[in-house]
Amino acid sequence: MSHFDLCVIGSGSGNSLIDDRLGGWSVALVDDGPTFGGTCLNRGCIPTKMFVYPAELCRTPEAAARVNVTAARPVVDFAGLRDRIFGRLDPISAAGEAWRAEASHVTLYRQTGRFIAPRTLELADGTVLTADRFVLAAGSRPVVPAIAGLDAPGAAERVHTSDTIMRIDDLPERLIILGGGFIAAEFAHVFSAFGTDVTIVNRSGRLLRREDEEISRRYTAQARRDLRVLLDAVIERVRPVEGGLAVDVRGPGGVQTLDADLLLIAAGRRPNGDRLDVAAAGVATDEGGFVVVDEFQRTTAEGVWALGDVCSRWQLKHVANHEARVVAHNLLHPDAPVAADHRFVPHAVYAHPTIAAVGLTEAQAIERGLEVAVAVQEYATVAYGWAMADEGHCVKLVADRATRTLVGAHIIGPHADLLSQPLIQAMSTGLDVATMARGQYWIHPALTEVVENALLALDLDATPRRSGLDA
Repeated sequence: MSHFDLCVIGSGSGNSLIDDRLGGWSVALVDDGPTFGGTCLNRGCIPTKMFVYPAELCRTPEAAARVNVTAARPVVDFAGLRDRIFGRLDPISAAGEAWRAEASHVTLYRQTGRFIAPRTLELADGTVLTADRFVLAAGSRPVVPAIAGLDAPGAAERVHTSDTIMRIDDLPERLIILGGGFIAAEFAHVFSAFGTDVTIVNRSGRLLRREDEEISRRYTAQARRDLRVLLDAVIERVRPVEGGLAVDVRGPGGVQTLDADLLLIAAGRRPNGDRLDVAAAGVATDEGGFVVVDEFQRTTAEGVWALGDVCSRWQLKHVANHEARVVAHNLLHPDAPVAADHRFVPHAVYAHPTIAAVGLTEAQAIERGLEVAVAVQEYATVAYGWAMADEGHCVKLVADRATRTLVGAHIIGPHADLLSQPLIQAMSTGLDVATMARGQYWIHPALTEVVENALLALDLDATPRRSGLDA
């Protein structure tokens, strides 16, 4: 049995909290991932965006055509693209692992661990670790629903998740994606831009249904331009056929069989707390399997903290990084802990078009009893939108009339992620709508004028909106 001052489980954001301030501590780092560094570096945020950028370039001809420019259709060297991306990321992962393994105060264990008692972890090789403090940062994994034939010989090798789809050898001609969330939307963008015939099968009636209804409705309509979209539908069976898969889909019109080269399961992700047997450590989980934490990222077990996807329903890298900073402080200053700030957590979906949001949807604000003002401003109403010949993209703002501040911001369109940042800043600092709109210059004719005009369009003195989504 080996004892440590601290044991961290997970090499993503959990690894980042092991810094010079802990130089005097003995630290165990446990991680069983196929590559060191967590989901974001190896299978998530970074490689997916390195695919998204070339996908955006592939869509240049359609954007050019709107403004009287003819551009040649790009040709994608998929294997070269893949090798360039992972040829950069894999060495970073390997170097990070080697650097961490060489640290004098850190012992790295590259194997699975399970709790067998409070603050007691048994590794796959039988080694038992104990520590005064534990940090659970074990992340999440793709959800793979039970579908008949999914694991059958001849079919299994053509079924992928987000963990594996980016490392395939050849671009598929036909791809079916199960799911309608952000993972499905981003991969649908990438592969359709590269020339693959993409079909999305989604069990609900809209894509990205967790976004504000205005945004979800617009995205669903625009996605149909590039994709075959089957809503209120489920996959019942997968069968291997010569050269591909036959996929039985049940929808409102009955069962139809679709042919595909590959099937991508993008049905969400589940936290890895169950793989650690956290209950044996006295750590509670909620109905979704997420580790329960308080505002200081402490679990229900003494001396055990958690951060990132294992406890956070946002499942976002910037949230995990924030929580890692909170946990690092609280490990060092247990008598003066700081709380994590989850008031205004932004996110972006790098689909086609891009989506970004922060705060409450209109429906959520109304459900909370707020007297809301809502404005929807089209990109096409500002000069840069004219230059783009833009169609269908907008900024939607939701404000609280009582405080005259923003409570939600939702954008669909080019550069949505960048346009959202001043709105995130305003909400985080409590800046009121009027001051944000008129207390600064807005560059003319930049696209940011669509944000300015949306702020000016908020009627904070009109009859309150208490119900309905008629913005």
